[in-house]
Amino acid sequence: MDRQFLIVRSITYAIKSRELLFQYHIKAYIERLPKSEQGAGCGYGVYVPEHPDEAERLLKAAGIPVIGRREWVQAP
Repeated sequence: MDRQFLIVRSITYAIKSRELLFQYHIKAYIERLPKSEQGAGCGYGVYVPEHPDEAERLLKAAGIPVIGRREWVQAP
């Protein structure tokens, strides 16, 4: 199963992202990024299990910089 992550610049932005998305009833969780991706951003991503396109649009509209977006396949 693919997991959609939005990568932000800092843990502070990750927390703000999660709170903003919850206000719009979009589930979002802060998770540690795989070590291979930690050079991009703060080492944390916002996992958005549903509606990642809408989530990214909302974050950008709120002034939260999304510096990337990644999908990872969850190991069985």
